[in-house]
Amino acid sequence: MEPGVLSTPNYQSHWDAGDLGCGELVMDLMLRLRHLKPGEVLRLTASDPGAPADIPAWCRMTDHTLCHVDPPNHDFFIQHK
Repeated sequence: MEPGVLSTPNYQSHWDAGDLGCGELVMDLMLRLRHLKPGEVLRLTASDPGAPADIPAWCRMTDHTLCHVDPPNHDFFIQHK
């Protein structure tokens, strides 16, 4: 790996939400995170144009940690609190 390039974190679950909009996306995200243990990571793939703003804001409001974002692949790595 090249210096300065971050690798994607390990994750325990993956969900491809496609182009789900904010309301349905965050409700389903909340339910999916409930199935993970504290500290486990969910890889969320979300192509909705609002996701790059909505997902970080939701993580801040719910105290889940947004570990990594991979914009070209629409991936968000969220650690369960």
